[in-house]
Amino acid sequence: MKAFLILEDGTVFEGTSIGAKKDVISEIVFNTSMTGYEEVLTDPSYAGQAVVMTYPLIGNYGVNEEDMESGRPWPDGYIVRELSRSYSNFRAQGSIQDFLLKYDIPGICGIDTRALTKILREKGTMNGMITTNPDIHPQDVLDQIHAYNTGNVVDKVTCKEKYVLPGDGKKVALMDFGAKRNIARNLVKRGCRVTVYPAHTSAEEILADNPDGIMLSNGPGDPKECTDIIEELKKLAASDVPIFAICLGHQLMALANGADTHKLKYGHRGGNHPVKDLQTGKVYISSQNHGYVVDTDNMDPEVAEPAFVNVNDGTNEGLRYKKKNIYTVQFHPEASPGPRDSGFLFDRFLKMMEGEA
Repeated sequence: MKAFLILEDGTVFEGTSIGAKKDVISEIVFNTSMTGYEEVLTDPSYAGQAVVMTYPLIGNYGVNEEDMESGRPWPDGYIVRELSRSYSNFRAQGSIQDFLLKYDIPGICGIDTRALTKILREKGTMNGMITTNPDIHPQDVLDQIHAYNTGNVVDKVTCKEKYVLPGDGKKVALMDFGAKRNIARNLVKRGCRVTVYPAHTSAEEILADNPDGIMLSNGPGDPKECTDIIEELKKLAASDVPIFAICLGHQLMALANGADTHKLKYGHRGGNHPVKDLQTGKVYISSQNHGYVVDTDNMDPEVAEPAFVNVNDGTNEGLRYKKKNIYTVQFHPEASPGPRDSGFLFDRFLKMMEGEA
């Protein structure tokens, strides 16, 4: 069956329908990862977006529930050049096509994803519609496409109630703004007892559980939409409990400390982004998935200083807070997918909880 991708600038791509047969309007973003498509699909940070995979062949090793980064896939739509008609992997439990159908996610294949990505890079991220309706006239739906907004999608992806992952080491409170499972895995394998809290949990409840450290997770959407969460983070920042934050958590903590954020032209999404540690001068290859960035130019230098910078475009990739035991990064040290170069940051967090960092 034919499918069409209509961008808000009027550009139309024609391809073949994959997954669910339904219309969807979403924000169109691209990911440059060569592998790890299942982890991409199940990353809650993609809620409210449709993902374009720049690597031309997707699905050749199937899907496996053990590799999922959350309980379900989150993108509104999936856009690929070629979807593998068969898969070969002894661990595979099914195909991408079956996976998309199971979770009612529409998609399109057979389009020039290179041309699409160039449009998004040159004009910036934009909204689009995936449809199988051949009678739709693009001009009739452009206003509807343009009006789409992801909104406060953190509420959509966070856990509904707190739960505990057992361990006999440090007690970590993990704030779930859309947390990938590998964040908790990295803490548990280091012996931590992890309690996962819904995004809107009060600071008082978290501190009453007497954690040794607080972890702020990744998540989707515009950080400025999370106004009540930011107010609670101000209280957590005022405590003496060590805090480590990733991605959206990094942005929210910056906002809680008087900084500002803005939307990038087309974001950073992939497993090959170089970041420089400003303290050591070392460069690490990182996994990233974000459309917003912290404005360090407007941040009080007495509050925090840049810890990492993106080698490609010079944007901020981390903050070291001067008068508080807080360390935050924009990239994903837990990877999945992507390189594990910066996994040592979890060890640094343990040292923070032990009073050594």
